[in-house]
Amino acid sequence: MLISGAIVATGILVGSGFVVQSTVSAGQAAAQAAASTARTQADVVARVEQSKIDADAQNALSKANAVVDQAEAKVDATPLIASISTLSNYTQLDTQTVSTLTTQTVSQADTIAAATAEADRVAAEAAAAAAAKAEADAAAAAAAAAEALAEGNTVSGAKATAAGLASSEYGWGESQFSCLVSLWSKESGWSYQAYNASSGATGIPQALPGSKMATIADDWKTNAATQIKWGLAYIKGSYGTPCSAWSHSQSVNWY
Repeated sequence: MLISGAIVATGILVGSGFVVQSTVSAGQAAAQAAASTARTQADVVARVEQSKIDADAQNALSKANAVVDQAEAKVDATPLIASISTLSNYTQLDTQTVSTLTTQTVSQADTIAAATAEADRVAAEAAAAAAAKAEADAAAAAAAAAEALAEGNTVSGAKATAAGLASSEYGWGESQFSCLVSLWSKESGWSYQAYNASSGATGIPQALPGSKMATIADDWKTNAATQIKWGLAYIKGSYGTPCSAWSHSQSVNWY
């Protein structure tokens, strides 16, 4: 009976040791699993953080390069270009350095972008001012030309033009000009709008037809100076001098 009791007791002890050992093994496995899970989670967090840092660096580089392109010939982008060069190696740098460089690059890009925008604004204002001045100058020139044309188309203006051209182009003096005044006073009254409905003779010199004066300029219908240039050339070629033309006109009533 004693032996049997000992055996039973021994069995109980052995069984208890197995239970204890199993419990310890299970605890260790759970701890290892928890540690593995923690490491996995930490790795995921690290990868997510690294991805964010890389993405921020890429975005900063993209923005900075665009700013450099826009700043060309307008703003000195040398500091930003240097930052771009350094940050371009972000895959070889530690995360803290990359984060610092990214912040620096974005800040420089913002500063240079603002300076570029201001330069563009100033340039646009200057261009607008230049365009306005050019337009005003053109309008003033057109007004002056119109005024000069209007003055030149008056009888006194036409005579002044004829006197100047007769002297400078043909060497005709006052006596010849006096004959010219008489001739064209008879023909047209020195009116650039004169028109003979029966013959078609036109303008101050009464060119027949008036379109002949287009050999001088296309504005022959509206510009007394054009008509005068043609008329003087016609007199020179056909009669030699205004007095000869006037003499012929007095004789046959035309020239």
